Amino acid sequence: MEHVLRAQQFNKKLIAQVFDAAEEMEKVVALGGSQELRGRIMASLFYSVSTRTRLSFESAMHRLGGSVISTENPQYFSDFEPSLISARNSPGNSLGDAVDNSVGHFEDTIRMVNQYADLIVLRHPDSNLVYRASEVSSIPVINAGGGSQHPTQALLDLYTIYRSIDGIDGVGVVMMGDLANSGACRSLCYFLAKYSGIKLWLVSPKELSLGNDLLEYLGRHGVQVQQIHGPGAELDDALKQAGVIYQTDLPQDYQPTEGGPSRQAFRIDPDMMRLIRERAIIMHPFPRVDSIALEVDSDPRAHYFQQISNGLFIRMALLQMLL
Repeated sequence: MEHVLRAQQFNKKLIAQVFDAAEEMEKVVALGGSQELRGRIMASLFYSVSTRTRLSFESAMHRLGGSVISTENPQYFSDFEPSLISARNSPGNSLGDAVDNSVGHFEDTIRMVNQYADLIVLRHPDSNLVYRASEVSSIPVINAGGGSQHPTQALLDLYTIYRSIDGIDGVGVVMMGDLANSGACRSLCYFLAKYSGIKLWLVSPKELSLGNDLLEYLGRHGVQVQQIHGPGAELDDALKQAGVIYQTDLPQDYQPTEGGPSRQAFRIDPDMMRLIRERAIIMHPFPRVDSIALEVDSDPRAHYFQQISNGLFIRMALLQMLL
């Protein structure tokens, strides 16, 4: 691994190596951390906010003895965005040229950070810029989400499934919520497609369905897919069969189409819990708004806080492997 950019770059052998390293990291944390990365510096550049992802990476680096330099919303404190603002406000300026100039400024920022750090953790809403960063960087770049993929989130999700139900092959997953815009869901689908006997129930409003590109990918890789767009017998049967319920929040401004399902139809509450298998696990990439009732938190099937712990171990493993 030179960089961690997207789920497709991993094969099953590499995933197994990451999981083995993560299990070792659990022991490292239990022993109070290590000094293995002492003298190494991680730079976290977050062009979009994610408190959980940022703190997870920074904690992982500290627990391995390394140091962290960081900034959030760097576009407000550098030359990356001003040329865009100027082009929008000044007659006769080319917005296309401004975009090119901004990308150039962004690449300069990456080259500059190369002089200060040994690894970059980058979160950006434009996935293309994550790949551009990897092309100009002489140090490893980790994609921390914000765009069309969130590979480290999906790795920790996969690790949670692996640890909780003792394997991944043959698992059935209900993936529910905003499937159109969740980078974590997209990356997890790419990972699951590497295993055999996978069945996915994709539960969402029609307008928030998983993209056709990914549906075609899943079909080519032998994943059974059933799309469900509201409450009813299909959803009830899926909840009774699945070993994993992977929940995401709908957009806060979501308004159902005429006759369409309400937000409540996609919310895990005590009534829905009665349908879910006794040994199933419930997951959520967070942040959670209203997609899982607070009463569910005390249920032993709720594994979303365990996901957060697993995220620390997975990210420690990746830092160790890259550095």
